[in-house]
Amino acid sequence: MLIYPVVLERDGAGYFARFPDIPEAITSGASRADALEMARDALETAMEFYFEDRRQVPMPSKAKPGQNSIELPASLSAKVLLLNEMISQGVSPSELARRLEISPQSVQRIINIDHATKIDTIAEAFQVLGRRLDFRVKRFAHAP
Repeated sequence: MLIYPVVLERDGAGYFARFPDIPEAITSGASRADALEMARDALETAMEFYFEDRRQVPMPSKAKPGQNSIELPASLSAKVLLLNEMISQGVSPSELARRLEISPQSVQRIINIDHATKIDTIAEAFQVLGRRLDFRVKRFAHAP
C-alpha cells in the first residue's frame, strides 16, 4: 500500500496538515487527531485531481522517524499504481479497453477511484500492460 508522510504544524489553536509529496492535499484540524483525520480525507480527495487530469501521482517518500503518515486504502493504492503505469507507458483508457477486450466505459470504471473494482480486474489490467500486481504482508513496527 502507498503510505504518505504528513507534516503537522501548530497553527494557532489547531494544527495544519500537509503532504510533501502531494502538494494539493492541505487541511487543518482543531487537534492533532482531528488534523490527521482531515489529512486522510484531503489525501484521498487530492487523488481525484490526478485521476481527473490523467497526471502521474507522485510516489510517497519515506517518513522520517516519528513522523506521522497516512496509508491509502488498498484499492486506491492499486488504482494509483495502475494510473501511473498507464501514463508511463502512454496507454490511453481506450487502448487499455482494446487490450482487455472490454468497453471503454468499463475501463473508465476501473480507473474511477469512487468505483469499487475487483482486485482481479485491476490485476488483469496490469497483465495486459506487461506488469504484475504484487502483494506483501508486513508486520507492523509495533507488533510482537
